[in-house]
Amino acid sequence: MSLYALKPKFQNLLRPLTRWLAGHGVTANQVTLLAAAGSIGVAALVGCFGAAAPDWFLLIPIWLFLRMALNAIDGMLAREHGQKSVLGAYLNELGDVISDIALVLPFLVVPVLPAAEVWLFALAAALVECAGLIGPLAGASRRYDGPFGKSDRAFILGALALWLACSLPLGPALVWLWRGLIALSLLTVVRRVLAGVEEAAEKAGTGASRS
Repeated sequence: MSLYALKPKFQNLLRPLTRWLAGHGVTANQVTLLAAAGSIGVAALVGCFGAAAPDWFLLIPIWLFLRMALNAIDGMLAREHGQKSVLGAYLNELGDVISDIALVLPFLVVPVLPAAEVWLFALAAALVECAGLIGPLAGASRRYDGPFGKSDRAFILGALALWLACSLPLGPALVWLWRGLIALSLLTVVRRVLAGVEEAAEKAGTGASRS
C-alpha cells in the first residue's frame, strides 16, 4: 500500500482548476518547472534560516501539499489537454528527483540527525524513483510500488518538519525513525525491482505464447 493510491481522488478535486489553467494558456512544462524551482527555493530558505528559527520548517509541509497539487495538475495538463511531449517527460521525472533531494537537505540543520544519514536518505529517495523509472526500459511499466514512495515520503517529511516547526522535543528516537525511513526506502527499491522483473517476465511469456 502507498498514499499514491489516493492520487485519482486528489486529481478529481483539481480537475476544474486544471481546465481553467489550460484555458488561460498555462502549460504542463511551466507547472513542472514551477514545482522544481519552488522546491529548491523552499529548501534554500529552510536550510539558511531553519537552524536559528525552527518555525521556518513550517514552509516544508505547506510547500509539499502545494507541490503535490502541482504534480497532479501538470500530469492532467499533459494527458487531458494534449500537452504530452518528450521534453515534458524528462522535465517531469528529473524535476521530481531534484525536488525530492532538495526537500530532504534542510534536515541537515537538525542537530540530532547525522549529516551522513541525511545525505543517505536523499540518495535513497533518488534510488526509489530510479527503480520505478527503469521499469519501461526493462519491458515493464513505470513502477509505483510501496511501501515508501514519493507521496509517503512527502507525508513523513512534512510531519517531521511540522514537529520541528512547533519546537517539540527531539531525541534519539528521531535518529532511529530517520534510519527506519532509509530502510523503508531501500525496501521500496527492492520491491520495485522485483515487481518490474516479474512483470517483464510475464509480458515476455505472454508474447512468446501468442507467437
